[in-house]
Amino acid sequence: MAATATLTLTGVSKRFGSVVALRDGELELRSGSINALVGENGAGKSTLVKIIAGLYERDSGTFELEGQPVDFRSTAESKAAGIAVIYQEPTLFPDLSVTENIFMGRQLTKSFGRIDRPAMRAEVEGLMQRLGVQIDPDRPADGLSIADQQIIEIAKAISLDAKVLIMDEPTAALSGVEVDRLFTVARQLRDEGRALMFISHRFEEVFDLCDRITVMRDGAFIATVDTDSTSVPEIVKMMVGRDVNELFPKMTAEIGETVLEVRNLNMPGQFSDISFDVHAGEIVALAGLVGAGRSEVVRAIFGVDPYESGTVKIDGRQIRPQSPATAMNQGLALVPEDRRKQGLVIDATVRTNITDAIRSQIVRNGIVTVNRENISAKEWAARLEVKANAMDTVAGTLSGGNQQKVVLAKWLATNPKVLIIDEPTRGIDVGTKSEVHRMMSELACKGLAILMISSELPEVLGMADRVLVMCEGRITAELNRSEATPESVMHAATHSKKEDAA
Repeated sequence: MAATATLTLTGVSKRFGSVVALRDGELELRSGSINALVGENGAGKSTLVKIIAGLYERDSGTFELEGQPVDFRSTAESKAAGIAVIYQEPTLFPDLSVTENIFMGRQLTKSFGRIDRPAMRAEVEGLMQRLGVQIDPDRPADGLSIADQQIIEIAKAISLDAKVLIMDEPTAALSGVEVDRLFTVARQLRDEGRALMFISHRFEEVFDLCDRITVMRDGAFIATVDTDSTSVPEIVKMMVGRDVNELFPKMTAEIGETVLEVRNLNMPGQFSDISFDVHAGEIVALAGLVGAGRSEVVRAIFGVDPYESGTVKIDGRQIRPQSPATAMNQGLALVPEDRRKQGLVIDATVRTNITDAIRSQIVRNGIVTVNRENISAKEWAARLEVKANAMDTVAGTLSGGNQQKVVLAKWLATNPKVLIIDEPTRGIDVGTKSEVHRMMSELACKGLAILMISSELPEVLGMADRVLVMCEGRITAELNRSEATPESVMHAATHSKKEDAA
């Protein structure tokens, strides 16, 4: 099927007061094609999507759908015109069934206006078969995985005969198998002649799935290129306006004494016989596939989750199980994987978030003043280069990269001996990734012991002094930096000790 322009934006701008969020925005989505939209946080991607979705009205520029000028003033108008946006975290009604969610607000009816539930159910069954997935039309949305919720949103879009589907960071919370399923569905929709847009920070997914790539920087359109005629370094240079030769700025640190000591940690059904050390000045990566038990191990070490047997020691002193307070007091800090739900108080200010873990240190006579909070918060915000207009900025309004910096600032303010950081650069742009990696390397050079969990193999190989690989709840390999290769890590991540013994 020949690809023709389905959606076109040219010279689009959007201003909020004195802040220019978008200038000279440009985008062309073609039928039968998947177009990636990439750029650093703050590049204008979200503003552009919200204009397409009818959440914002553009200040200038042209917007055409199938060759006709459009000007959406609401999301309802955008949906009615055949545009569907699939967000990273879908918002389904949890108490309603899959069928009821898909037909919300437009139920099929029969005589006397009665809802035709069998007809709706049959249509949903047909949609699921068409997409090649098995989801029970009658089950409640509550408890469905993020991947299944996204499929339901896609099914809803198809039932509305959407011409344009926009997927905004859809893979951030998905496993490898779930990503493969989503990509199969996306390619099927492309082959049906629909126009798709895929927004992601993961270059391997962009190059695997997309036909073209549109790059934005500082609120403006930079270029659209065919995927097969470009490369990751070229895209990165367009995104950040410079060469990023040092995405993994690993510095040589002096390795000191053992700081964190984990011995024979066990929790049936989650992990078994976990033993390792982390030394001062060392970055140790905990690698493995999703579901290998990595996050469960570090949550148990920090005291968030229980473990049945084993010991955890900091500087030779044992930490009491299930006691985050004890872990913190002895110098342990945990930056969790889900920064929005577990690392931040989203509705609180940057100031409050940064000082949250050291509140007992800045209280005087039972009172914490804004001035004391500001002194501590400003120091750490400056050290980590948090881009916020003021300390009373609400954390939820910051970009993903700056939210990650705020969480890091909160824990570094406690002056820890060991920093556990789970997925340090998930969901943040390539420029900010380099900043986070630089910070980690500098902290290690200052003697901090760092335990890093990462699902990104280049990050593991680029930043770790040692790599511990997990598979099915067990450590299957310990590799020095010189021994860690993509092949050695992936072999250990996919082969349990039982399989190797056999």
